[in-house]
Amino acid sequence: MAAATSCSLRAKRLLLEPRFEGYKLSLEPLACYRLGLADAVAEVKLRDDQYTLDHMRAFGMYNYLHLDSWSQDNVYYVDQSGRVMNLSVTLDTSLQKPREVFRLPADLTACDNRLCASIYFPSSTWVTLSDGTGRLYLIKTGKRGDSASEKWEIVFNEELGSPFIVAHSVSFVKSGTHSVAVLLLRVEKDELDTKGSGFHVTLEWVTIAEMSKEGDHQYEICRKRVLQGKSVPHYAAIEPSGDGLMILSYKPFKSIQQQEEKLVENDDAKTANEKKDPLYYWQQTEDDVTITIHIPQDITKDDIKVHFSPENIRVTLKDQPPLMEGKLHSSVDHESCTWIIKENKSLEISLIKKNEGLRWPELIIGDTNGELIMDTEMSECLMHLTSEEMNPNPEKENPPCNAQELEECDAFLEDSATLCRFDGDTLQVTHVINLGSNQYLFSAVVDPREMPCFCLRHDVDALLWQPHPDQPENMWEHIATFNALGYVQASKQDKKFMACAPDYSYSALCECLRRVFIYRQPAPLSTVLYNRKEGRQVGQVAKQLVATLEANDPILGFQATNERLFVLTAKTLFLIKVNTGN
Repeated sequence: MAAATSCSLRAKRLLLEPRFEGYKLSLEPLACYRLGLADAVAEVKLRDDQYTLDHMRAFGMYNYLHLDSWSQDNVYYVDQSGRVMNLSVTLDTSLQKPREVFRLPADLTACDNRLCASIYFPSSTWVTLSDGTGRLYLIKTGKRGDSASEKWEIVFNEELGSPFIVAHSVSFVKSGTHSVAVLLLRVEKDELDTKGSGFHVTLEWVTIAEMSKEGDHQYEICRKRVLQGKSVPHYAAIEPSGDGLMILSYKPFKSIQQQEEKLVENDDAKTANEKKDPLYYWQQTEDDVTITIHIPQDITKDDIKVHFSPENIRVTLKDQPPLMEGKLHSSVDHESCTWIIKENKSLEISLIKKNEGLRWPELIIGDTNGELIMDTEMSECLMHLTSEEMNPNPEKENPPCNAQELEECDAFLEDSATLCRFDGDTLQVTHVINLGSNQYLFSAVVDPREMPCFCLRHDVDALLWQPHPDQPENMWEHIATFNALGYVQASKQDKKFMACAPDYSYSALCECLRRVFIYRQPAPLSTVLYNRKEGRQVGQVAKQLVATLEANDPILGFQATNERLFVLTAKTLFLIKVNTGN
C-alpha cells in the first residue's frame, strides 16, 4: 500500500498585503429589502439525544438558505409545508413573492426522528435533495430561475437508512453514462465508544447512474462507499470527475473496510502483546522529541546502531531485528538528531522537529509498541490551568497569564486539522496536509464547475484556497486574501455564518441575531489621505459596513453573491445590496 504524499499549502506573496492599514468603519447606508414569507422555514430543533458538539455543527448550525451557484440570482429554502420555495431576483426594488417549485411527497411532520431538509445543486439542471427522514431524491429541473421552463421532476428516490443531510454532490459523464455522486452526512450512535461522545460521524458516498433496461432509461445506485470519523468535517467535497474525495477535519476519516481490517489487526496485536510493557517511551516539546529505550546490561555503545533520515528512524541492537523502525509522524532535522547511553542503562534518542510547534499524535506511523508520556516541563506550564486559585495576586513576579500576550483570536477550540484526498476506488489517502493552527473559517463556491473553495486563517489574514484535483503539482491554489479577517472574526463571539463574494470583492459574517458585518477589499480613494503616524499618502482604504436587520428571530440562512447578501430568518428573507452591478 503506497504511503500518502505529504503536501503543504503555498501562499502567493503577490496576494498578501503586509502593510494593510485596517478597516475604516463606513456609515454609508446599505439598501436592505425585506420579504415576508407565506409559510415559515422548516427549522428542525435539536432533540435531547442530540447533545454533542458534532450534532450542533452538523445540524444546529445548518444553513437553511441554498444559493444556486449556477444562477446566482436564485436562492431556495424549504418551508413547513414541505415546499421548496424559490426567490429569483431580477430587480431589487420589485421583489416577487417566493414561489413553489417542488413539494416533498412525504409528510415531514409525521416523522419524529428527522433532520432538516437539505439541497445541493450539482449542475445547472440537476438537484439532489434529502427530506431529512432518510430518503434521497434526484431531481431534473430544467432551466432554474425561469418559471416558464423550470419544472422539477423526480427521476430517482430511495430510502437509504437513518436520516442524513446532503453535504455535497457532483454531476458528471463517463463513457457516455451520466452519473450523480452524492455525499451523505450522518451522526450516529456508537455503542463501542464508551470513553468519547458515544457517537461517530459517517460519510456515505453514493453514486447514482443512468441505466438502460429494455429500452427504458432510469437511474439506479451503482456504488456505495462509507467512511467514518470522530468529528464532523469542516469541509467535504467530491471531485468534479467523481474520482476522488477531499475532507478537511479535526479527526481522521477511514473507510469502513479499513476500520474492520485495523480492528482485526489490533485484536491480534493485543493478544500477542498482552501483559507486555512498551518497548519504548517518548515525550515531546514544541521543538524536539525524546525517546527512551531500556537496553540489556551487556549491550555496549558499539552494539547500538541508530539511523536517522528526514522522514524515518531505525534502531537495532547487535545483529537482532530492528527494535524500532518506520516513518515518523513529521519531518526531523536528521543531521541534528543525537543519541546517548544514560547511566541507568537506557538509550536516549533526541529528534529535532523541522515543524516547530507541531504536536505529534504518534511517533512512528502505525506503531503501537511505544507509550507517550507527558513532559515534566509541559506539565508545569499547564499546571496553572488546573490551579484552585484564580491568580489572587496579579502583581506577583510570575503571573500565570499575561493578557497582553494572549488574545481572543489566538484561542482555538481544536489545535489542528488535516486535509486529506481520498482515492475514489481504494478509499486510500493519496495526499495529506497537516494544517496546524490554520483555523478553518468557511467554504465558498467561486466556480460551480470546480470544487468548493475553503478559507483558512493564516496569521491575521484569511486565505481562500481552490482545490485542483487534476493538477497534482498545484492541487490547492491560493486565489484570494481577505486582509485581517482571521483576526477580525475572532472578536465576533456571536458569529454564526461567514461567506464571501465569488469575485472576492468582499467578505461577510452574520451573528445569531440581527447584525451583519461586511468587509470590502481595499479600493482606491477619490480624495488625498495621509497616514498620520508615517506621513505618507494612503492610496486605498478597506471599509467595514454594518447592517442591522429589523427582525428579532434568529438568523437561519446566509448566502453571498457578487452584488448582494441574502439573510434568512424563520419568517423573513432579507436582501442587502452590497455592490452595484456592472
